Amino acid sequence: MREMPQSILFCCDHNSVRSPMAEGITKKLYGTEAYIQSAGVKSDLDIDGFAVAVCQEIDVELSRHRSRSFDEMEDWGDDLSSFDLVVALSPASQRRAQELARHSHLEVEYWPILDPTGLGESREARLVSYRQARDQIRDRLVDRWGEGTG
Repeated sequence: MREMPQSILFCCDHNSVRSPMAEGITKKLYGTEAYIQSAGVKSDLDIDGFAVAVCQEIDVELSRHRSRSFDEMEDWGDDLSSFDLVVALSPASQRRAQELARHSHLEVEYWPILDPTGLGESREARLVSYRQARDQIRDRLVDRWGEGTG
């Protein structure tokens, strides 16, 4: 286990499933120990209803999340170089983060988290996939920074 950085940016493809789940779960586990945000390569999708549902099961509220891209994030004043760590949850977001971070001393990590979108034929089967992604994220967080306070 390592000491938690002061600021972490989670990123994925659309900022609608994996990175918002990671942001919400991290805030629940660690409170205000760090500044936590999320972004996507694109922001063309709203928060995914299945992601909202499986996070509600563990008392993590995502329904008010608004998706944003790396470009929008910078437009709104969150400079990528102000983060201590970027955790990429998809290959595309890892490439984009590394590209944006190449001129700074920013650490970029890749956590291969299951993309649950489109998996499962029934509602229950889809929820199972989303729970797997949620639990993978939580497990990685706990392995990295401990159980936290939440």
